[in-house]
Amino acid sequence: MKLLPLLAVVGLAASHGAACRTPREERVAVDAAPTLRVATFNVRRMFDTVCESGTCESDDYEAQPSPAFFEQRATQIATAIRALDADVISLQEIETQACLDALLARLDGIHGVLGEISTVASVDVAVLAKAPIDLVVRHRADEPLVLPDGTTTTFSRELLEVHAGGVIVFAAHFKAKSSDDPPRRLAEAQVSRRIAMETAARSPDAIVLLAGDLNDTPGSPPLDALTNDGGLIRLADDLPLSAQSTYYFQGSGQAIDHLLLAPNAAARRVSRSSRVWRDGGTGWGGSDHAALSSELTR
Repeated sequence: MKLLPLLAVVGLAASHGAACRTPREERVAVDAAPTLRVATFNVRRMFDTVCESGTCESDDYEAQPSPAFFEQRATQIATAIRALDADVISLQEIETQACLDALLARLDGIHGVLGEISTVASVDVAVLAKAPIDLVVRHRADEPLVLPDGTTTTFSRELLEVHAGGVIVFAAHFKAKSSDDPPRRLAEAQVSRRIAMETAARSPDAIVLLAGDLNDTPGSPPLDALTNDGGLIRLADDLPLSAQSTYYFQGSGQAIDHLLLAPNAAARRVSRSSRVWRDGGTGWGGSDHAALSSELTR
């Protein structure tokens, strides 16, 4: 908050020998420009109670939870989301609408939409917002990715565009490094940048963000494709690199979850406002990922 000086003047004392006191400067709080908090959080494999893959033991990829464990996990994730107090948040690894509904039932006043791709045991992106959702666009089906060898593929998950309260957020989860496919991840970044920048140019009064688990680090080809040459602004890049890590691999911290802002006049970041959220371990809310938030002003 800004602080403005207020002079408190005390009159002359009537008694003999009294002197005029020096005016005393006080501080009165004046509301600063309102801020908007944006966040991203990979919740880690939130599966519902239906086994779709047929292999759902505890050590399988799709670990089928009991109804009691599902409710417990939904409460744990919702509690972590509530603590972030974000106006808009991109979520990753939400399997189905049943999972999202379980979270929304625990989050009063929050609106949400899922980017379901409807493959077996898919872990999908979602967006939550405090403001009502005005528009949803799904880009995966309509935006083929062209690879260096001339073949085409798709986004590994939905690129989910959500409009809410003057914010346009693209929730993304790029190709993982398990069964790695670097050309696909680079193509995801290139097309995401184009779509986000074109959207910002068409909507100069909107705050346009790309947010999610992008599975690569600052200085990698995908992150360079997003940010170089007047591209998107990585909101955590004004923190020391050691403070940006959101995931640990073989004991080494990596910044792979990102918030990126389109460079238009609708908003600016609050310097050094980015925060990596952990709750005693390496992750947040039972996940192996930390959450990441940043503050913006309009």
